[in-house]
Amino acid sequence: MKKQDFHELVESALEGLPPELAELLDNVAIVVEDWPEYSTPLVGGEKDDVLYGLYEGIPLTERTAGYYGFLPDKITIFRGPLERDFPRDELEEQVKITVVHEIAHYFGFDEDRIEELGWG
Repeated sequence: MKKQDFHELVESALEGLPPELAELLDNVAIVVEDWPEYSTPLVGGEKDDVLYGLYEGIPLTERTAGYYGFLPDKITIFRGPLERDFPRDELEEQVKITVVHEIAHYFGFDEDRIEELGWG
């Protein structure tokens, strides 16, 4: 798949968010990278875990009144692992799941709760 086509999948996932949820995304950059760096820790820590996305920042639920002047939080969607692990007919859905999963971290949801909600 061309990089541009993959970026369009991510954009489509973002456009599919409910407007009231999308409006709450503030000071967060959403980027696409080919692969995670070797130094990027896996959330689960298991050797078979695959990293499709990564949220880096301070979740909304942990911010205090003194939270201002910080660089944007960052959500990274990793193209390589997603394209490797999912056939084209499943890729769009998995990109959507990954985008929603990482946005849920931005809103303060932990892995267990995201899994319970079906976005794991």
